[in-house]
Amino acid sequence: MKDLKYAAAFSLPLVAFIGLYFKGIYSFLTPVYAFVIIPILELILPIETKNLNKEEVDSKLKRKVFDWLLYLNLPIVFSLVFIALNIVSTNTLLTYEFIGLFFSIGIVLGTNGINVAHELGHRQSTNERFIGKALLLPSFYMHFYIEHNFGHHLHAATPEDPATAKYNQSVYSFWFTSTIRQYLNAWSIQKKLLNNNKVSFFSLKNDMFWFTFFQTCYLIAVFLIFGKAGLIFSFFAGVAGFLLLETVNYIEHYGLLRLKTKSGRYERVQEMHSWNSNHVVGRIVLYELTRHSDHHYKSSKKYQILDCHDHSPQMPYGYPTSMVMALLPPLWFAVMNKRVPKSMITA
Repeated sequence: MKDLKYAAAFSLPLVAFIGLYFKGIYSFLTPVYAFVIIPILELILPIETKNLNKEEVDSKLKRKVFDWLLYLNLPIVFSLVFIALNIVSTNTLLTYEFIGLFFSIGIVLGTNGINVAHELGHRQSTNERFIGKALLLPSFYMHFYIEHNFGHHLHAATPEDPATAKYNQSVYSFWFTSTIRQYLNAWSIQKKLLNNNKVSFFSLKNDMFWFTFFQTCYLIAVFLIFGKAGLIFSFFAGVAGFLLLETVNYIEHYGLLRLKTKSGRYERVQEMHSWNSNHVVGRIVLYELTRHSDHHYKSSKKYQILDCHDHSPQMPYGYPTSMVMALLPPLWFAVMNKRVPKSMITA
């Protein structure tokens, strides 16, 4: 039964469905659940720092249930998006209901969509990567697959990485710089990958062209089927989804920088270059994303066997709580700046 604890991640789309069904004040049930109830639970429940032994690791790697818990997000996310679009296009919603519902769907797109896509994007199986890319579609962030795997993991915790927040940079500034730079980087990386394989930029093997095509077709299909209301809703839900991701990016590496060696190259990514949290609820609903240092140490490592490293900088609160705190820059700086290693702070 312990293996099924990650099914708790499905509580987010379930709560979003409840909000869609009842509407009214329940439209904001998902944001309240994600950023009020879960943080409270994380403050109450004990922190879990235990790592698995070799036998436990081998056992968990053999169990397909952990993979299926990821795959199930594909039909769940797209079914929820379809239901939401059908509701907003056939009902007269009050403005606050519309806002609450697109935030709710956006949260699901960010957690059960982009976050799961992130995990599957590191897999070697073509089918798993396909599911990952499909989960990025409703958030208009399919380029994340290229930039994250071929950019972020190479440049994390350096000024060259758009997904690493600078010391004293606010999350709102980071949203702007990260989204633009990651998108431009994705095109640049795609060009280099094609050049390395001696393939023309204007080729069917240019994934960025396909990503643009599929995302455009998605919006056109939404407009043709669900009308203007559905198009506006899908746009704002998608934006909410990728801004949720960028907020996670912000807290994951905030202020942490790799030092340069005598050769002028950056030191390899180590445990101290990611912020971690061992708060139980956030670990479960985010499929262990909060053990981020171990993920960067070996990106192919599956979520169910990620370790906690003693040398990793630890957040005082869980990821959901930290995301809320990041939205209040003075509070964020007051809590986090003193925790950033002095050796990493540059002028």
